[in-house]
Amino acid sequence: MRDSRPKTRQQQSLYTPEERQRRDKSPWTKVQGVLALLQLLIFAVSLALVLRYLSTGEGFLLASISIILKTLVLYTIMVTGSIWEKDVFGCYLFARPFFWEDVVSMLVMALHTAYLVVFVFSLLDASSQMLLALVAYSSYVVNAIQFLFKFRLARLEREAHQNVAPGLLGVSQ
Repeated sequence: MRDSRPKTRQQQSLYTPEERQRRDKSPWTKVQGVLALLQLLIFAVSLALVLRYLSTGEGFLLASISIILKTLVLYTIMVTGSIWEKDVFGCYLFARPFFWEDVVSMLVMALHTAYLVVFVFSLLDASSQMLLALVAYSSYVVNAIQFLFKFRLARLEREAHQNVAPGLLGVSQ
């Protein structure tokens, strides 16, 4: 007899079989991977430049340019990520498996955008601008950890799916 109780969040798969198939066929899946790595690299360099400025008082312009570059890549990854979600889940944002990641992404976007506004209109002194960037970067780290967790979960599900399927067909591995 089949259990008709609704699955708990832990029992639900990250992807349905149809969503997994759409994910694997979407060109945006690879785009997201490349942009995520690019953003991580820019983040690491920019973080070093921001910390350098805060500790020495040197390199404000270079640190600012790196934050702006990081923000532009963030905008790009958000737009392409929304297209990816539409391809895979049928909605541009807040799909079931990535709801909380998207919520935190909105905070990340708001903080990075706040930095741009503060920088362009010189609303804060240079050190305060860099501290705002660090707050934005902290939210990015939280969001990156969320996505890395989902990436690992997807990999584990894929491995489990690959290991179960041959056994169901009676084929040994």
